[in-house]
Amino acid sequence: MVFKEQTFHGLEPEIETEIANRALLESAVANALAIAGGIDAADVEVTMDEDQVVLTGTVGTVGEIERATAVAKAVEGVHSVQNRILLGGSSLDGTH
Repeated sequence: MVFKEQTFHGLEPEIETEIANRALLESAVANALAIAGGIDAADVEVTMDEDQVVLTGTVGTVGEIERATAVAKAVEGVHSVQNRILLGGSSLDGTH
């Protein structure tokens, strides 16, 4: 039996590394939100869309929404943050 190296159109597959890096960055942002003061991030979800961190969920105050963006931006490796966090049933959506 002959084993060939895995390639996709002649290129090394990179998806596994890319997914692992995204997962690590999502975890790092979620952890930073969890330990940050000034925000109750229990209902905030962190995901990646391309190279952008996306925050969704709900918090109690506008200040917490702004704080979540600041905390996420401060995490090493984060290039941009899209904050889709809802405030008590209303939305405050914007790319920062």
